[in-house]
Amino acid sequence: MSIEAQGAVAVAPAGKATGWRKRDHADSRAARAAAKAASRPRSALTWRERLLTPTSALFVVFLASLAFPAHTSKDPQVPYALAVGASVWLVGAAGSLAARKRATRDTLADVTAIILGVLAAWQLATAAFNVLPEKMFPAPGIVFAQIVADHVKIGQGIASSLGIVAQGFLLGTAVALVLGLTLGFGARSSKATEKVVAFLSAIPPIVYIPYGIALLPTFRASSVLVIFLATLWPVLTATLAGVSNVDSRILDSARVLNVGRVKTLTRVVLPSALPLIFNGLNIALCLSFILLTSAEMIGGSIGMGYYVKYYSDFGDYTRIMAGIIVIGVVITMISALLARLQHRLTRWK
Repeated sequence: MSIEAQGAVAVAPAGKATGWRKRDHADSRAARAAAKAASRPRSALTWRERLLTPTSALFVVFLASLAFPAHTSKDPQVPYALAVGASVWLVGAAGSLAARKRATRDTLADVTAIILGVLAAWQLATAAFNVLPEKMFPAPGIVFAQIVADHVKIGQGIASSLGIVAQGFLLGTAVALVLGLTLGFGARSSKATEKVVAFLSAIPPIVYIPYGIALLPTFRASSVLVIFLATLWPVLTATLAGVSNVDSRILDSARVLNVGRVKTLTRVVLPSALPLIFNGLNIALCLSFILLTSAEMIGGSIGMGYYVKYYSDFGDYTRIMAGIIVIGVVITMISALLARLQHRLTRWK
């Protein structure tokens, strides 16, 4: 073979190897870029996506509704309505900016948008076009101004109502958990308890008010009794169901490890039953507020139910609507706190 041919043979593999190295380098750069893109959260949102939400659109609609001239005999108190609407929009915007997941942002944006849409429709149907009777349906600004004017009385009513609910709810929950865990852990006692609880839970707790008034010294004590019963049966039923649904393999493992009965109930059975227990707690909380408001409207002298009932006797629909809004906001906030607690205690699900 000639010297030129040998050189060509030697150069060809070298050139081919250089091409392979270039391709490998390009492939590694593409792989790093793909890995970097994959490391970014899929739910990452741009600033435009975070701010251009239904909340912002409905806030503009709400501002437009406030610009219509008023056709009511009373001052529509536009600054109060504007303050509430702006607060709702700020909550939605701040939540959208802080949200890490698209689903969280969408949920918050939808909720705040619905609130702003309701406020805009309320303003248009009352102050702007006077479609609804002015006496029964005052403009939103008038209602919000009344809430500010009565904030001391409303605060006292909220404190009284929450105190009664807290006492009855916590006491009922404690008793229900103890009874549910102890009676539900045994197969025979669990079946008998379920039948008895099914009968007792069918009786509306409010029918015990006459006995509570006759036997207990104050209306507050009677109300605590009603809330206690309203909490006891749903939570007890949920606890019994949760205990019966505990995986038998987990219990067998606890027995093999010689875990004591008390520790088994508190460390094994109770955590496993928590999801169903929280379902009962949510039902009991809503039922407690319903019964308490009804009791306060019947025979109370303080509380949000009494606030609504007292002014309904005078036909003061502005304060009636103010009380309804405050009750709804308070119950929603407490339910949100309970849901947050549930999420924290059942993160293992």
